[in-house]
Amino acid sequence: MKHSPAFLRAALLVSALFVVGVAQAQVAVIVNPKNATATMTADQVSLIFLGKQTKFPSGAKAQPVDLSEGAPARDEFYTKVTGKTAAQVKATWSKIVFSGKGQPPKELASSDDVKKFVAANPDAIGYIETAAVDGRVKVVLSVD
Repeated sequence: MKHSPAFLRAALLVSALFVVGVAQAQVAVIVNPKNATATMTADQVSLIFLGKQTKFPSGAKAQPVDLSEGAPARDEFYTKVTGKTAAQVKATWSKIVFSGKGQPPKELASSDDVKKFVAANPDAIGYIETAAVDGRVKVVLSVD
């Protein structure tokens, strides 16, 4: 049975979309091991990363750090933890900055940079691909 080129292109596109959907990275929300917070809910993390809360559940000051715009783990994190797209998060922060009520999380270039920053700062909270987690940081939330 011979298939038309259009059929083959459509089949290839569907296959590629399936692979992309399956390949989404699992994301881990991380803190410094010295941080008293053991676990967090997605709602608690969301409040910190959207500028609505500045402290951990333990009461310690929270300093969130972000991956740079366009990072797949960033999109995955915001979609699953906050329920917002990257554009919606950017708009939220624009309003907060304009009103003088806060600054967005510091952006770092890679998961390794986020991990190093969190490992060196007891008040830091960030997120990285689950596969990048090691003993220098503590996972407080896993995002599937």
